[in-house]
Amino acid sequence: MANTVERREQIVEQILEQGVVRVEDLSRQFSVSSVTIRNDLSYLEKRGCLVRSYGGAMINHHFAFDRPLRDKGRLNRDQKMMIAACAASLIEDGDSLIIDSGTTTSHMTHYLADKRELVVMTNSLGVAYELAGLDSLEVMVAGGSLRHNSYSLYGPAAEQNLRNYRFDKLFLGVDGFDLKAGITTPHQGEAGLNRVMCEVASEVIAVTDSSKFGRKSFCMIREAGQIDKLITDNQIPQLYLQALTQMGVEVLIADQD
Repeated sequence: MANTVERREQIVEQILEQGVVRVEDLSRQFSVSSVTIRNDLSYLEKRGCLVRSYGGAMINHHFAFDRPLRDKGRLNRDQKMMIAACAASLIEDGDSLIIDSGTTTSHMTHYLADKRELVVMTNSLGVAYELAGLDSLEVMVAGGSLRHNSYSLYGPAAEQNLRNYRFDKLFLGVDGFDLKAGITTPHQGEAGLNRVMCEVASEVIAVTDSSKFGRKSFCMIREAGQIDKLITDNQIPQLYLQALTQMGVEVLIADQD
């Protein structure tokens, strides 16, 4: 029988797949009382994962779930490629960079072959692997523990490693971007590492497709107005564009040209 943590994780997986769950069905599935399931749903509602409904619950589409990298990579691929190309165009020969883990940042590797004398620090095993064959740049990998969902590294060792250096630019991946909640991610350890990335970079550049706007998750990385640039697609809500511009954030719209 699954323990409380495992049961709640499985409930989240089901609501991701089905969109809706029912108390009676979950009670039978996990062989626990309906009271226990209602407590689970109340807990998950407070976390923002779902919205309670009569007899069950439905997915909260404004919540940034911690989905496996392979699943996230299928979403909005064209927009992510355009955003990655735009991000890479900001890189100059001789720059020192941090490329954060994420499906949008991972596409940046396709556009770095012509750059020279770059130093690239990353916490993404995928990014490191893609750049390993380029002799024109130096690749550094943050140490730490491995997140199996995203093939990324995090933890105190990674944070301490980053603090030993200073970088020109950080390209920060985004799970949730909300004007009030700021830039958020589901994983506490990765949020801690992202905050250190922001501290050691002269310029913080967030990269995200427009599906992430209005979403928020558990762990705060940075307030929306504390980034220097945002690269996104042309579906950014006008409210966000105006508010960020007023905050002093330079918003770059990636296009197909």
